[in-house]
Amino acid sequence: MTSADTDAGTRHISRLIARPWREVYAYAADPGHLVHWASGLATATVTPVGDGTWRASSPFGDVTVRFAEPNDLGVVDHVVHMPDGTEVLNPMRVLPHEVGAEVVFTVRRRPGMSEDEVAADAATVAGDLETLRGICEG
Repeated sequence: MTSADTDAGTRHISRLIARPWREVYAYAADPGHLVHWASGLATATVTPVGDGTWRASSPFGDVTVRFAEPNDLGVVDHVVHMPDGTEVLNPMRVLPHEVGAEVVFTVRRRPGMSEDEVAADAATVAGDLETLRGICEG
């Protein structure tokens, strides 16, 4: 699976992973694993700073990330606090699927982003989900 454009600037990127969805959820929802699969968010270190918030070195500088509370619905939404103070909500789900799991990540255009920047962001997410699939299936 690849991406689907829903409107100007919003894209849903999805990948099927041949592992039980709860296992994929447990791995993806653990912020300590970000450096292994989410190069678009964490490039070097991810450390807890308390109250469910994590600090990460990212391609756009140091950020903090707060994930949705652990849940039985596969919700892996996370808010990224950018270096300029902007907060970016990243909706993400791990869904049950007949092959195991479907991971869906929504990329949204932020104010000031060009279509090319949205496309680049979506391509990074697609690559990250491929990496996640490789780790989970490997």
